Amino acid sequence: MVLLSAQGMDPTQIARVAFTSADRARDVIHNFNADGFDSLYPRYRGGRPPKYSESERAEIKRIALSRPTDHELPFSTWSLTKLAEYLVSEEVVEDISHEGLRKLLDADGVSFQRIKTWKQSTDPEFESKKNRVLELYEIADGKRDPGPGDPTEVTCLDEFGPLNLQPRPGRQWAQRSRRRGAEPESTSERRRRLRATFHRTQGVRHLFAAFDLKANKLYGHVKPRKRRGEFLTFLRYVRSLHPSAVRIAVVLDNFSPHLTTKVDHRVGQYAAANNIELAYVPTNASWLNRIEPQFTGVRYFALDGTDHRSHAEQGRMIRRYISWRNRNACNHELRRVIDAANVC
Repeated sequence: MVLLSAQGMDPTQIARVAFTSADRARDVIHNFNADGFDSLYPRYRGGRPPKYSESERAEIKRIALSRPTDHELPFSTWSLTKLAEYLVSEEVVEDISHEGLRKLLDADGVSFQRIKTWKQSTDPEFESKKNRVLELYEIADGKRDPGPGDPTEVTCLDEFGPLNLQPRPGRQWAQRSRRRGAEPESTSERRRRLRATFHRTQGVRHLFAAFDLKANKLYGHVKPRKRRGEFLTFLRYVRSLHPSAVRIAVVLDNFSPHLTTKVDHRVGQYAAANNIELAYVPTNASWLNRIEPQFTGVRYFALDGTDHRSHAEQGRMIRRYISWRNRNACNHELRRVIDAANVC
């Protein structure tokens, strides 16, 4: 492989001649450039993979979960290479391979994840509101019997939007490009593209959605605006899903149309007159609302990769998805997407 590379052949051509993979050819050439002829001598290493004691595994996990800057290192993120080198240099372990380190961390429940932002709630009633919402979830999940005055049905409610008419990024199956070794794309098989838009003149829409926890069903209405009047209309629809004698709880956020104010008492009056408990999540704690993962499903299955030209077309797609979702609530892919986004 080294001689063929010296003659000007690239790794792909060398792989064909040597009956191996291009990655293997690149590794051999890279090792030769780094170590010279020493890289050509085989390194026989028999026996089982090394075993690490509980204290060593705990220390490896502790360091992996820390920041490199905590150890006065000039980088912000651990890679497997940097972490393995640091563990050996600090004599935590005598030696460890990158794959062995990855498997060890995976067995201890540690994985390489994106860093997300978090906004701490400043609500002075955070604990009481959070505990009440969690109590309602326990009732809905059958883990707790309803007490006197407690609702027997729990519904999560929120709005999704604004829904613009715009091309949305997504993924698709497509013919490989010519530079990847595939045949040239024919006119009929050309990759589907999305238009670029800079002027959107058809306004926006909003999806009023409710998620019935016991029935595991999603309901939604698409509206042009999301004012208190539209909210009350949708709340009446949610109330109609259960007999009037059944007390229901509605978990929702602190969006102003959801609240009773000094000048508008309609929300509180309607809830008191129709056997409804309004359970508000704490400020900046929308993750407590179980309808949020359902919106991830709407985005993933109904909107990603689309370019709807009218609100009627987009609304029809969303309604069709909701109908499919309620018929296939146990679908593996659907559960995977929603469970990944679920927090509570």
